[in-house]
Amino acid sequence: MTNPLTRLFHNILHFRQSIGFLPSLLALLYLVLGLLAVLPLGERLPLPTFLSGMRFTEIETPRTLLSTLIAGMISLAVFSFSMVMSVLTQAGGNFSHKLVFGLITERHHQRVLGHYLGTILFILILLMVPVSGEVPSTWRSLSTYLGVGMVIHCLALFVYFIHNASQSVQINAVNRGLHQATRKSLAKLETRQQRNGWCHQTTPPMDTHWPKIEARRSGYIQNADIEALGRLATNAGVVLHLNFGFGDYTVEGFPLFTIEADEAPGEHFSASALDLLVYVEGEVAEDLYVNGMTQLMEVAVKALSPGINDPGTARLCVHQLTELLCRRLQFHPCNTLTDKDGLRRVTWHTERFDSLLYRLVNPILHYGKDDVSIGLALLKALKTLSLFAEEAELQTIQRHAERVIDTLAQRGTHSLDRHFISERLANGEHRLTLPTKLPTPPASPVTASDN
Repeated sequence: MTNPLTRLFHNILHFRQSIGFLPSLLALLYLVLGLLAVLPLGERLPLPTFLSGMRFTEIETPRTLLSTLIAGMISLAVFSFSMVMSVLTQAGGNFSHKLVFGLITERHHQRVLGHYLGTILFILILLMVPVSGEVPSTWRSLSTYLGVGMVIHCLALFVYFIHNASQSVQINAVNRGLHQATRKSLAKLETRQQRNGWCHQTTPPMDTHWPKIEARRSGYIQNADIEALGRLATNAGVVLHLNFGFGDYTVEGFPLFTIEADEAPGEHFSASALDLLVYVEGEVAEDLYVNGMTQLMEVAVKALSPGINDPGTARLCVHQLTELLCRRLQFHPCNTLTDKDGLRRVTWHTERFDSLLYRLVNPILHYGKDDVSIGLALLKALKTLSLFAEEAELQTIQRHAERVIDTLAQRGTHSLDRHFISERLANGEHRLTLPTKLPTPPASPVTASDN
């Protein structure tokens, strides 16, 4: 069975990544302030004499003021988040729907929500606890003024929230966020691979008789603690082979691990290995660069749809994908972890460059085949990639460039189109073998219906 402490840790980690983490912490802070404002302990604290001039002289004045403030805060909170949901709904229609959840869970949005809820909670506590005596004490009067200050602070946050929400759904901001998150993921992967034991090796063929560890839940496996899995395999004297790629969706009962051993190490080993997997909801770009590149491709495809018809956004995505793919070409992702003696302990699947390039280029070319600018943008991207590629990768890029040229040839049937495209085929720095003129597309076969 799963260790209760490990399960608790994973639950805490999951809550920390949820939308309710920061609002809960801020609301708890305001709750503590509210309790300090109404507890008798605060009445006994010595206060400077000049603060006595701020004391309310009538008991109903602070209650009326607080009632007005809490009604305004509730209206402000409802209006703010009704607006942001409307904006995000529009963003989901213009971009990939995967981005909507990422926009609403941004930390600054959560902080604004936390201050709103906390201010409402603080004022509510002041209203619930009656004032002792005929007039409010100096301490309770200062608490009322503090509530007024919190509301003024929330008004400033409202202006910030309106500005930030409107800016965050602009295509430049969305693409910039995806691009930066993917770059950080690539940099993190490249740094991690510089540690001892991380290498790239040819994975040996699997024996069907080796024991397997099956999944006990369904979901997206975003990552795993590879080094902890390596220590676990070293202590057991086995080799762990991961039968999935990071970012894959696996179902309960799927054989996640293959153990290179004659006998299974035991239930404790299986539970410990499963606890080291990181499940997430959806696709996150911060920990897996492939997800970030895929989402940029999906934004480009969405922009090329007839309902959006925004080739400029698609070209922007192609440019950002070019930079990310160039960074990916500068290192080979590791797929093996060895122990201190150089023995293989953990192996896992990595996305090959040819597979990654096909996943990114083919959809954009398919949906943008009728736009010459998209084909030329893809061809320019492939030219740039050829300058950073090794021989095997260069052959893959060459085949994609030939396919792009064939698509342009089929689209560019007019003499003006052919002249425009031909001038740009071989221009620029590259290592590809490209024609100087646009090839003539093959004639369509004549069928009986054409006669």
